[in-house]
Amino acid sequence: MTNHKFELDCKKIHDSLGSSLRQLVPSFACLNHVERQQLRETYKEVYGEDLICQLQRHENEFCSIKCSYLSLWMLDTHERDAIVAREALQQDETNFKALMEIFVGRKSSHVLLIKLAYQKRFRRQLDQDIINLDPPHPFQKILVALAASHKAHQVDINHHISKCDARRLYETGEGNLGAVDEAVVVEILSKRSIPQLKLTLLSYKHIYGHDYTKSLKKGNCSQFSEALMMVVKCICNPTHYYAKALYTSIKGGTRERGNLTRTLVCRAEIDMDEIKMVFKEKYGKEVGDVISEGIPSSDYRDFLVALAKRSSAST
Repeated sequence: MTNHKFELDCKKIHDSLGSSLRQLVPSFACLNHVERQQLRETYKEVYGEDLICQLQRHENEFCSIKCSYLSLWMLDTHERDAIVAREALQQDETNFKALMEIFVGRKSSHVLLIKLAYQKRFRRQLDQDIINLDPPHPFQKILVALAASHKAHQVDINHHISKCDARRLYETGEGNLGAVDEAVVVEILSKRSIPQLKLTLLSYKHIYGHDYTKSLKKGNCSQFSEALMMVVKCICNPTHYYAKALYTSIKGGTRERGNLTRTLVCRAEIDMDEIKMVFKEKYGKEVGDVISEGIPSSDYRDFLVALAKRSSAST
């Protein structure tokens, strides 16, 4: 697959559908966002069909989410996140982790596009679907707060506010009875941007000499505390968070394939280079090598390995 002869590329894809895309998979993974959109537009012009719809019809059996791994990669990022969010909400056990990663890892302008894409595609409101989850879960409070944080906050970060918020977290947590005051946490999460929250957590460590997660471990180990700990780790050190997520999903077998695909696809053009470095430091092996060892030979595995080997700068 070349960057210039998209019509020829489309013919190769069209001829391979229904049999095997294995020879094309590594090239798919090398395409940047602009090239993927160009390929999709060219396919529509030549064959009168949407390439993503065609890929979905030939979904790989190893992919545990309804949207195939290749079609996820071909989508615009906000469309992709909208689908990931819907799939997370529709699972028998809600995938709160996937939803959290969207609200923590995306800019406010992007979250708005996700919500618009979600409404357009599913004719539903993402925020309302999270609120209406049944049975209720403590993680809902955090997700609703994070969703609200993208609507009402200052663009610039403020050091004074970060210190005040850090003290509130301490005084209503380990500085009191050790238990987390959910109301205070939810209020802070809902009113501050992700960069502001990160600064608050850094201030907490500077003032009290340890990470906020340490205080969460000291207190009552509730579902809310466990969810909050995951959020804090994702905010404070996303590369370490995603390196561990990758390793866990690779070692987790078939049931974790959806999480593995999501992590690689969604972080490929953001910070995958840094994640790979942390992964190598923590586990002593390259991400691609661990994938090759843990997943049976298939075009799905080839795609993940190729995605793991590409550079985040290839945009």
